[in-house]
Amino acid sequence: MSVIEEINHGNALIVGATRGIGLGFVKALLKENNIANISKIYATYRSANSANELISLQKEYPQKLVCLPMDITQESQISAAVEKISAETDKLHLVINCVGILHEGEMQPEKSLRQINPENLMRYFQVNSIAGILLAKHLQPLFKHKEKNIFACISAKIGSIGDNRLGGWYGYRASKAALNMFMRTTAIEYSRRCPKTIVVTLHPGTTDTNLSQPFQRNVPPEKLFPVEHTVNLLLGVISNLKPEDSGEFFSWDGSRLPW
Repeated sequence: MSVIEEINHGNALIVGATRGIGLGFVKALLKENNIANISKIYATYRSANSANELISLQKEYPQKLVCLPMDITQESQISAAVEKISAETDKLHLVINCVGILHEGEMQPEKSLRQINPENLMRYFQVNSIAGILLAKHLQPLFKHKEKNIFACISAKIGSIGDNRLGGWYGYRASKAALNMFMRTTAIEYSRRCPKTIVVTLHPGTTDTNLSQPFQRNVPPEKLFPVEHTVNLLLGVISNLKPEDSGEFFSWDGSRLPW
């Protein structure tokens, strides 16, 4: 029996649920007979102005969905959100961190060393890497219960050092590689402090979201996944996780990716 099959009427947290894959996870978990029959969902957003659809879902499912403000680059906001969750429950069973950044305003993936900008690099690491380890730090008490649970972060195959054949995209590649290392190391500590927790990073494939939109031109149609399809694939991977998988890096098809 997989870990997810042993979770019944548990609590989930989706970080970065305003749109894209994060919002897709919320919608999937709101369905009846969803994975593990999740009964309570906590979902975070950075700005209420851009979270209209998520907040509308909260109004539709007031007993099941709780929306929380959280700028994942601010540790104080992570701590405050976790405190609000802890006031309602002492355990989480499924946490998926969907926050990531590839481009923002004038910040675009670098094609060459000439385009390296220290401020942009810091932004990549702040959002894609450091945010994940801060979540691991503050969520740890909610993983210390005796029931099995999963902590997953959305990474990217492009963050695989062993798979890097094309170069470029320095900040995004390096920040995702750092996230993978952070989660691998978290898995080792959690094995002692939260032994019922499986920690993994997941590659979602190229998904039709705002993050990938400027770079979809050369993506074959069959390799550009609708959000709902990506979410279903990743939920399938999550459904098959076993304790010995903690600390691993998985693709959307369930295969293990090289570091």
